Amino acid sequence: MEDSRANALIQMRKAVEKSGINTQEYCDATMMRFLIARSMEPSKGAKMFVQWRKWRDAVVPKGFISESEVKEELEAKKIFLQGLSKTGLAVMIVMAKRHFSSKDQLQFKKFLVHLLDKVIASGSKGKEIGNEKWIAIVDLHQISYKNVDIRGLITGFQFLQNYYPERLGKCFILNMPWFFVSIWRMVSRFVDPATLKNKKEEV
Repeated sequence: MEDSRANALIQMRKAVEKSGINTQEYCDATMMRFLIARSMEPSKGAKMFVQWRKWRDAVVPKGFISESEVKEELEAKKIFLQGLSKTGLAVMIVMAKRHFSSKDQLQFKKFLVHLLDKVIASGSKGKEIGNEKWIAIVDLHQISYKNVDIRGLITGFQFLQNYYPERLGKCFILNMPWFFVSIWRMVSRFVDPATLKNKKEEV
């Protein structure tokens, strides 16, 4: 089994390098996330990796999104990092009642990148190894329809599955109101089944 994974990784690296990208700067753990996300198929994993690299170069040319670029989103104080879990995974808490649909979608997307990069860094202990996962705790206490952002939810999950594959370890949803069930069913239609599998738990 290990030999087949190693061979698939070698094939994927070769396919990526054919597109002009040097894979030597990326560790096996990083490459493997994309390979796993595409069911261990080297050509599909390579295509996904190349698309991610092009997206990253275009959206995050400096390598990071500064706080000044997402100031308005940060001021809402709706997301908090809570250190590490007992198993060593970074923990992020989302206070949904403080979220409202953003009028500036570009800033919202930058905010997602800023947030996801930060939570990954918080679990890397100073040195990213490429396969860090994290836990999301989404608290829906006291949310109303004005807090429901279907476009934002879809964008968030698309970012996770396209640009941060195999990063979300678990997602716990607390205090889910009855009306959110139908909203979740609608949103889940736009999410890759592999992203949804074993990720969501209600508490």
